[in-house]
Amino acid sequence: MRNLYLVLENINEYLSAHPLVNVVTFGDIFDIDLNKQGIFPLAHVIVNSATFQGSSLNTVNFNIDVIVMDIVDIPKNDLRDQTEPFNGQDNLQDVLNSTLAVCNGLAANLIKGQLNTDLYQLDGTTVTCNPFLDRFENKLAGWTMNLSINTANNELSIC
Repeated sequence: MRNLYLVLENINEYLSAHPLVNVVTFGDIFDIDLNKQGIFPLAHVIVNSATFQGSSLNTVNFNIDVIVMDIVDIPKNDLRDQTEPFNGQDNLQDVLNSTLAVCNGLAANLIKGQLNTDLYQLDGTTVTCNPFLDRFENKLAGWTMNLSINTANNELSIC
């Protein structure tokens, strides 16, 4: 069975080729050195579960989180002197916009792009992305996207 390898490889290829992603990582997010400035913007992939489906178990559904994040640049001047209170003096809105664009592109590719053609397809047509602000120690912000991806279970062997 190679389904997990293939799903991860294809997600990695898409994210690695994206111009708004610098590094793609996998596994426990706390194993990644998030203090390295050169790795951002970062996309991180976490596998939550796998479910075998269908009367003959001919489908594998993977539940995967993709976290896309970047560093929010904090200005050195006092934030109380903001001339743009809504937009702020940092780049938080820019970070949220660009990281959401990465999520949007991956979801679109799973719905109607090459990943879909290669039979890595979303289970349904809804993808939920949840924003986070200042989630980690070095003022990171971005989105966590939860994907439910169906793949064919072509290598099923019944003993």
